[in-house]
Amino acid sequence: MTDASLPRVTIYTDGACRGNPGPGGWGAVLTTGRHEKTLKGYEAQTTNNRMELTAAIMALRELKRECVVDLWTDSEYLRKGITEWIHGWQKRGWKTAARQPVKNADLWHALLDEAARHRVNWHWIKGHSGHPGNDRADALANEAIDELQASRA
Repeated sequence: MTDASLPRVTIYTDGACRGNPGPGGWGAVLTTGRHEKTLKGYEAQTTNNRMELTAAIMALRELKRECVVDLWTDSEYLRKGITEWIHGWQKRGWKTAARQPVKNADLWHALLDEAARHRVNWHWIKGHSGHPGNDRADALANEAIDELQASRA
């Protein structure tokens, strides 16, 4: 299939953590045409990087058929990891250039699986810069943490 014949989806993702590690949340805003869907979730004990990765995984997982995706993140860890670093990690058996195990390898594997189902263009956007899509994803991630903390009260 050509890109022109596939549905186009724009996704904004963000992760948040209160303490690092600590309680974390992730959020995603998916839009196609006039349709929009929001997603969010949390983990009781996690890191910001894990939440950034989880947001992208869950957003891509939500797409039921192959799409052309413009995925926007304010995480250079996510964008550079999936577009640059991952190739070396794979060649080295999931070790860093310093021969250490890749952190969050479970999530990187899951992200590779989800991204392989689509044609993803990875974009970076400056966080907390007033961009509506990024701000909404950030708000969703923080709402998720609030929900977690309220459930514990």
